[in-house]
Amino acid sequence: MTTEFTLVPVIDEGLGNSTYLLDLGDGRALVLDPERDLREVRAEARRRGLRIAYAVETHLHADFISGVRELADVDGATALAPEVGPRGFAVTELTDGDTIDLGAFRLEALATPGHSPEHLSYLLRRGDQLLGVFTGGSLMVGTAGRTDLVSPEQTVPLARAQYHSLQRLMELPDETPIWPTHGAGSFCSSALGGDRVSTIGRERATNPLLQVAGEEEFVDALLGSLGTFPDYFLRLGEINERGPAVLGGTVELAALTDTEVRDLIADGAQVVDARPAADFADGHIPGALSITLRPVFATWLGWLADPDRPLVIVRGNDQKPEDIASEAAKVGFDTLAGELAGGMAAWTGPVNSAALLDAEHLDTDVPATVLDVRQAAEFATGHVPGARNVELGALQEQLAQVPPSPVVVMCGHGERAMGAASVLERAGHTDIRVLDGGPLDHARAHGQQLQVEQ
Repeated sequence: MTTEFTLVPVIDEGLGNSTYLLDLGDGRALVLDPERDLREVRAEARRRGLRIAYAVETHLHADFISGVRELADVDGATALAPEVGPRGFAVTELTDGDTIDLGAFRLEALATPGHSPEHLSYLLRRGDQLLGVFTGGSLMVGTAGRTDLVSPEQTVPLARAQYHSLQRLMELPDETPIWPTHGAGSFCSSALGGDRVSTIGRERATNPLLQVAGEEEFVDALLGSLGTFPDYFLRLGEINERGPAVLGGTVELAALTDTEVRDLIADGAQVVDARPAADFADGHIPGALSITLRPVFATWLGWLADPDRPLVIVRGNDQKPEDIASEAAKVGFDTLAGELAGGMAAWTGPVNSAALLDAEHLDTDVPATVLDVRQAAEFATGHVPGARNVELGALQEQLAQVPPSPVVVMCGHGERAMGAASVLERAGHTDIRVLDGGPLDHARAHGQQLQVEQ
């Protein structure tokens, strides 16, 4: 019997995740760990003439709103997920050893707690053949899923569970393909990685977390590799458990007049400016958050914006409103107030600007605080001498660490730095300069060597 079959990964580069579309060979498809933005998954199914018959979850996701309910309610898919108790929608709950007959294929649930208490991996079989294993947030390429997303009290117990789950997966044959959900770019990962798929044998030989001497060493290694994560991770799991609202189709932005936007702001709405950093620098609504529309837009929106306040979008003419709305929905912003119709050209109120400068034009004669808003791990690999590191996601809570003197803000390219500048401006800072580039550009322009943290 041939081992060939069609498994299509649909990758979200921004969130760092893979959704898998499996052709069941009879006009039906299975989708595993779908995100709420289902446009690409549905397009793949249509291109192949497939009806999505099953929507499967490996665990309650913390980094995105799941698309399982959407596929169940709108596409008529059967929802399969780990048993977690009552949900707000119909789910076939699975536990260790449960098997689902998919026609030519068979899906077998394998309990692999750690990333979350209820986590399941799924063995994919055809007849007597083991075709591979969907490992979700358990075993990943070169690492494993972090265990600190449930509660501080459960972080260590879940790390111990993760150790035993990985050992269980190591009982599979070396040639077994592994198909993780989380990968490079995902904050659910405990480390950075490159490839998104692997095999049991390759991970056995190369995964650092599988080279440790035992459980205690594993726990130390796993917890020692954890960086920060967006605080919206702490609320999305509950939404996924009770069942997110069904969107039912393309998410759109309502058109708002200049007057309507003014009234919304007066009533407490927040403005998110999705245009490129250079456009934001040229002119923006005072108090607006700069979050450039790019693959990581959803992450930074979820991290910086308040989900309890109405949200008004300002976008560029070449940016699609459905892209912005779909990204927002992935992290729980279901009902946006709308967008400023006509963009900044239609705005008649006050306008602020920002100083976006390349490294050669930064004035180093005036003493300034250099603020590097990259993640701590990025900062450690090389930073401008004397720079302070306050991660963008923590800036609002750590504003007291930023002196009111002139501030030069930098990140890797400029987008996060402009986001930080918008946070500082909203807090009352007036002399802010944003580096159009990264620390290496600054160091080269000013004859410096980057400092590396040991």
